[in-house]
Amino acid sequence: MSIQIEDNLLQLKSEMVDELQNVLNFWSSEVVDNENSGFLGRIDCFGNKFGNASKGSVLNTRILWTFSAAFLKTNNIKYKNVADKAFQYIKTNFYDINNGGLFWEVDCLGKPINKRKQAYAQGFGIYAFSEYYRATKNEESLTLAKDIYKILETKFWDNKYGGYIEALTQDWHSIEDMRLSDKDQNAPKSMNTHLHIIEPYANLYRVWPDKQLKKSIEKLLHIFIDKIIDKNTGHFNLFFEMNWKPNSTAISFGHDIEGAWLLHEAALLIEEEAILNQIKNTALNLVDLTVKKGLDRDGSLYNEFNNNHLDSDKHWWPQAEAMVGLIDAYQISFNEEYLKGVFKLWKFIKNNIIDTVNGEWFWRVDFEGNPNTTDDKIGFWKCPYHNTRALIEVANRIDELLKDNATHD
Repeated sequence: MSIQIEDNLLQLKSEMVDELQNVLNFWSSEVVDNENSGFLGRIDCFGNKFGNASKGSVLNTRILWTFSAAFLKTNNIKYKNVADKAFQYIKTNFYDINNGGLFWEVDCLGKPINKRKQAYAQGFGIYAFSEYYRATKNEESLTLAKDIYKILETKFWDNKYGGYIEALTQDWHSIEDMRLSDKDQNAPKSMNTHLHIIEPYANLYRVWPDKQLKKSIEKLLHIFIDKIIDKNTGHFNLFFEMNWKPNSTAISFGHDIEGAWLLHEAALLIEEEAILNQIKNTALNLVDLTVKKGLDRDGSLYNEFNNNHLDSDKHWWPQAEAMVGLIDAYQISFNEEYLKGVFKLWKFIKNNIIDTVNGEWFWRVDFEGNPNTTDDKIGFWKCPYHNTRALIEVANRIDELLKDNATHD
């Protein structure tokens, strides 16, 4: 590694740490719901707060994950206090004490208004509870994570074709509309849900290296290799019938590069050499496809490609995930072009995605770099997890790279 690259990495790490503090300060000061408890369900692009907005389980579990991870990274008690608040709110308002699992949505007062059980939301429950346990050693949180893992395995797993179905009713009966949002296809299985099940399973395995959990992770890795990755294009297919027949054509560049590093992370954790080698090749291929087809000249990532149409908007979360995917690809291959991609992308994020006036990151900007001011700053899906995780991951990985480089000098 050249001295110039080392210097650039040190500078990048410093900026990651500074921006992490900026984002966390925004969430800990602006998003706390001082009137109704918990956290606000909506803040618009200009910082206007909507105290009557409903609150989603995904947003709240992502807040819990974020501040748990932040406390683990910094040991700042301020972040632990926010994590404690999020844990209590989720446990009190989202957890179904009769049937187990997490409700989808509560009103501004914390009363459940949509009690459906999305596999995706259960996954983020595991992710948040396992991270809170990592940070605080709260045994109740670990128990909740284990309980939801068992729910996914017993209620959502498809014994005939494998994989997890999208949604069930409050008490585990089938449901006609399985969509995560109005923008999604009503399909019984999706790439997105499986990605955000392997992600929390891997995190839970860090603190609970259970043999059955390891088998679940292995099965998921094989599902991605055998079912989800398109054999012809190399991209993720997004939606499927029960028998894993794909029924979508869109390419999501953000999910491809996010999936690359998350699959690699899971394979590293379970320490099975054969599948790890296979996943390393898979991860590099997903990153290379994203670089080739999804990156703009300025290093930023387009949203998606479907029916010969490129959605050239740049959303906040693919930019965040691409930074991690690129640095992970460098750690696999030691090809410095990936690091150059990280530096270039971070420059774009600083110049276009970070809102230096109202705080946090814009949801998206257009091809010219103009933010869409109709988007919310905080909402059902606009959360602190993608950007804070990327900032933490990149900073941690720079530490690893510089330590390894010093060892080899």
